[in-house]
Amino acid sequence: MKRLSNQEAIKLIKTQPLLELSQMATNIKKSLHPKNITTFVVDRNINYTNICWVDCKFCAFYRKINDKDAYVLNYEQIDEKIDELLKIGGTQILFQGGVHPKLKINWYEKLLKHISTKYPNITIHGFSSIEIDYIAKISRISYKEVLKRLKTNGLSSIPGAGAEILDDKVRDIIAPKKLGTKNWLEVHEIAHKLDIKSTATQMYGTIETDEQIVEHWDKIRQLQDKTTGFRAFIMWSFQRKNTALIKQFPNMQIQSSNRYLRLLSVARIYFDNIKNIQSSWVTQGSYIGQLALMFGANDLGSTMLEENVVSSAGTVNSINQQQMIKLIKDVGEYPAKRNTAYNILQRF
Repeated sequence: MKRLSNQEAIKLIKTQPLLELSQMATNIKKSLHPKNITTFVVDRNINYTNICWVDCKFCAFYRKINDKDAYVLNYEQIDEKIDELLKIGGTQILFQGGVHPKLKINWYEKLLKHISTKYPNITIHGFSSIEIDYIAKISRISYKEVLKRLKTNGLSSIPGAGAEILDDKVRDIIAPKKLGTKNWLEVHEIAHKLDIKSTATQMYGTIETDEQIVEHWDKIRQLQDKTTGFRAFIMWSFQRKNTALIKQFPNMQIQSSNRYLRLLSVARIYFDNIKNIQSSWVTQGSYIGQLALMFGANDLGSTMLEENVVSSAGTVNSINQQQMIKLIKDVGEYPAKRNTAYNILQRF
């Protein structure tokens, strides 16, 4: 099949009827996943700190270091969360936090070593590019050195968080202190070369254009051509409540379900080199998350035992394993629990 160009992708977003996009995306999904298996992972999102100096305008989760409700979890609190996850058959922790201004590489090494030693069967999927970037700066070492040392102590893969829109004109407005597009891509490229896989993400629905959305995809696709290190692509819409960005742009439109499904299906068509497309039921709700399976998504992501960032912005959704299985079966697909590497652990 001929690779979709940027201009063709933009045209599909702007003009193609939604049901036709569904059919196009489904055909590609079935060619990549012919057994109609939809996967999910049982994990827990552990935010080890909410202290962050970056001040992203779209974030309602972060706190300043002297705020009354600022925290850094201790080992006992983290262990308690992992113990709860193990009791429900969890296999992975999504481990990330704010960008703490004082935590250096040694702190992260000790923490990872503690977790990986005490819980050898738990996969640590953690630390977004912005965290890697700041750990490198404050510790005065390279990205490569940070990633090598984290991997040595138990880090398995890194999430795509912090990508938002990979266009510096957008980033300079919504998150001016966050690392730029070039550096986000560099962190992931170095990780891939060290055999640390990652995911690619996108948050749309702020001030970006369709063209900037597709240019973001183009950067991801080009890096994937080079490294093959992205396991999945995940996109979600900006969650606005309690954020500084909505105060700055009060007329910013809420993103519709139609818009989400439209972008998701074109992303499935566009990413001919990324096998897995994840549905974001956390931001879209369980039923649109389910509907996404008919628009190219083959994975429902995490049952999300704990979620703090999106809920801080006013969106609270939750699903347990049985509900996840039912959502998948209800659209005629076969549910399966997977691990971080997308290997199937159990079918239902």
